[in-house]
Amino acid sequence: MNSLTKMILLLALVFSGSNLPTAGAGTTPACSAADRAALLGFKASILKDTTGTLSTWTATDCCGSWAGVGCHPTTGRVTRLELQRPLGGPAGAGLFMEGVLSPSLGNLNSLEVLVISGMKRIRGAIPDGFSRLRNLTQLYLEGNGLEGALSLSGNRLRGRLPPSLGSLTSLVQINFGSNLLTGPVPLSFRNLRGLQYLDISNNFLSGAIPGFLGLFQGIRLLDLSNNQFSGEIPASLCGLRNALDVSLSHNRLTGRIPLQIGSLWSLNTLSLSGNLLTGPIPDSIAGLRKLWYLNVSRNGITGPLPGAIATGLPSLLSVDLSYNRLDLGSIPAWARNRPLRDVHLAGCNIGGNLPSFNNGDSLSSLDLSDNYLVGEIGHILKNTSALQELKLSGNMLRSDVSELTLPETLSTLDLHSNRLYGSLLRFLPRIGGFMEILNLANNRISGGLPEFGEDLSLRWLDLSRNAITGVIPTSVSKLRNLERLDISRNQIKGTIPSSMGEMTNLRWLDVSSNSLEGRIPETFLRIRGMQHANFRSNRLCGQIPQGRPFNIFPASAYVHNLCLCGKPLAPCKHIA
Repeated sequence: MNSLTKMILLLALVFSGSNLPTAGAGTTPACSAADRAALLGFKASILKDTTGTLSTWTATDCCGSWAGVGCHPTTGRVTRLELQRPLGGPAGAGLFMEGVLSPSLGNLNSLEVLVISGMKRIRGAIPDGFSRLRNLTQLYLEGNGLEGALSLSGNRLRGRLPPSLGSLTSLVQINFGSNLLTGPVPLSFRNLRGLQYLDISNNFLSGAIPGFLGLFQGIRLLDLSNNQFSGEIPASLCGLRNALDVSLSHNRLTGRIPLQIGSLWSLNTLSLSGNLLTGPIPDSIAGLRKLWYLNVSRNGITGPLPGAIATGLPSLLSVDLSYNRLDLGSIPAWARNRPLRDVHLAGCNIGGNLPSFNNGDSLSSLDLSDNYLVGEIGHILKNTSALQELKLSGNMLRSDVSELTLPETLSTLDLHSNRLYGSLLRFLPRIGGFMEILNLANNRISGGLPEFGEDLSLRWLDLSRNAITGVIPTSVSKLRNLERLDISRNQIKGTIPSSMGEMTNLRWLDVSSNSLEGRIPETFLRIRGMQHANFRSNRLCGQIPQGRPFNIFPASAYVHNLCLCGKPLAPCKHIA
């Protein structure tokens, strides 16, 4: 079964100014014989219907009492077919339609709205005949069991974008996001001059970004992200004066950001991250007065930054310049003083002491990872009352963790690979109930592990490569939400608590390179979703839990212990 078996397909093709009758509402002429035959063809292709909808399709007039069918008030032609699973939750679990989409639906040539949603067991392909639905304005096929080669207008969602869509010149919205489409954007799409919304993100589309997209003067959203587009960003895109959101991120785009980028006067968000762009950020970008989100991270962009940014971009809230070839030297004053929400300057060659931020009341996310910062971090934590995410990893910062006071709002704290020291006994009990990700790996932290309370929401805890001593407290099992625990490469002794078998959300466990002894608890077999475990280089002995996944992990996960045995290692000769 391929990955499309449970794929949710949502294709919304919306005309502007549509004023359509509600399904089943009002008094209408009798429906045409051709439309009735088309609907009965669909009914015949449904082998089982537990929703009861199709049981109403018995009378001669399909515009009268047929559930889900709506007709034009004067012509009697079927304009709407809306079949949605009536109930959600446990009460609706047994409601479905089982069968395939009948090609006869392609004969409903006055159809404007087609919704077949949440039926779960409607499988197969979208019939090629759907390309004949020239009046179609909305098509929703979500929550079904469609699989294999889905097709529209003679093309497959595993293949290329349908060139025939270029003939639907009244379209204002197209969403083909999150499919398996390949190849270039068809040249016929240049006819879609009225398009306001184009989302073809998360596919495998390739070739150059068509310059004709710059002719779509009404475009509000353009999302081409997460594809394989190459070449330069067409300068014509800078003519999209009404565009609000443009994302070209995570492609293979080269060259420079167009100098005319400042002509996108209406732009709210611009994402160019994850490409191969080079050269400086154009000065004209500072003229985008409505831009609040700017992400050009993970490219090859060089400095200097436009000086006008200090006073331009008056609406800016979120900026990400991380991992380019910028050599900032220090954090720009505007990034510390303006009321920004997100400041991401990771890998920007920033050195010196970690400065204070004067926008602490607004700052929600700060990422200064992989720079050359030194000094203490306590003042950052004290002066950022709204901070939710702090990433300072890969620097040379020094602080006693036992003296750190964390904002109550903090949910992610990544301080790995610095020069932190001190004990966790006072620090961990103060992390708060919002903390989900805590990474203190590769520092100089010592002392034992504290007792854990039940009020913690941790999903990720990495304390590896420190100098932590003592034992694993049995209260670690109270971390019921924990998905990843790494305490490897420390000096922890004692046994592995059997209570850890209660941590059924664990997906990743690494306790390697410590001095643990005793057995691996049989209770671990309760953790059925474990994807990675590493017990190597301890003093463990006895039989490895003989059940999946522990008996199928690689042998390297258990080597260099005292006397572990059983699959995947050699059989046990004697089990105490």
